[in-house]
Amino acid sequence: MIVVKIGGRVVKNSLDKVILDIANINDKVILVHGGGDIVTDYTKRLGIEPVFVTSPEGIRSRYTTKEELEVYIMAMSLINKTITSKLCSLGKNAIGITGVDGGLLLAERKKRIIVIDERGKKRIIEGGYTGKVKEVRSEVINHLMKLFDIIVVSPLALDIEESTPLNIDGDQAAFAISKAVKVNVLVILSDVEGVLVEGKVVDRLTPEEAKELSKKIGPGMNRKLLMAAESVENGVNKVIIGSGVKDRPVSSALELNGTVIVNG
Repeated sequence: MIVVKIGGRVVKNSLDKVILDIANINDKVILVHGGGDIVTDYTKRLGIEPVFVTSPEGIRSRYTTKEELEVYIMAMSLINKTITSKLCSLGKNAIGITGVDGGLLLAERKKRIIVIDERGKKRIIEGGYTGKVKEVRSEVINHLMKLFDIIVVSPLALDIEESTPLNIDGDQAAFAISKAVKVNVLVILSDVEGVLVEGKVVDRLTPEEAKELSKKIGPGMNRKLLMAAESVENGVNKVIIGSGVKDRPVSSALELNGTVIVNG
C-alpha cells in the first residue's frame, strides 16, 4: 500500500499528470490532496479576504475563520470529486472521502495559537478552525481498501468535542495515515525535486540525519523532514520527497528520484 500526498501547487498545475500516473500503478493507493491556492481563489471570489499567519518558527499558514472553513470545505470537496471522477473514468475503482467521513481523522481544535504580528512580536490569538490530528481510525482505511483500489482523502478532520469539521495540514494528514496503517511507502510531491541543500537534492537520509538537517533548513520543508523521520521510526518503510510537476511524478518518486528517508 502506498500513500501519496500532493500539495496545492501540484493540484493547481499538474493534477492530470499525477492522476494518469496513479492510474497505471499496480498497488493500493491512498491519495491525500491539498489545494490551498484554489481555496484562496474561491475565498476572494466570494469577497472574503484570506488571512495568513506566521508562527514563531517562521511557518506561514492559513488562518481559518468559520466563514472561510465553509469555503475550504466547498473547495476541497470540488477537488476531491474532480480527482475521483477522473480516476473512475480511467477505469480505476476509486472512492473520495474527507477525514470527517467515518471519523477517519479525529482532531482537536487549536483554541489558541502563537503568531508573529506585523511588528515582529509574539502574540496569542484565537485559534480559529484549524486542528491537530489526534487519532486515525485505521479500520476505516482497512475496510475501504477491501472494496476500492484508490482512496482519495481531503484534509479535513472531525473535532468530536465541538462537533465540527476542521481544516488540517495535508502533510500532517498524510503522515498520520501512513503511520496508522504502516504503509510501505509515503510519497510527498511538491513543486521541488526534493530536499535541497546548496541547490542540490539530498538523495538519502536516515531518520537521525533528517532530524539534524531539519534544524538547518527553511520553514515548511523542516516540518516535512521531522514528520518523515518520525514516520520511518514508527513503521513506515520509507518516505520519498519529490517533484509533482514532472512527467510520471509518482512512478519517478517510487524509482527513488528525490530525497529518500529510510532506516540504515
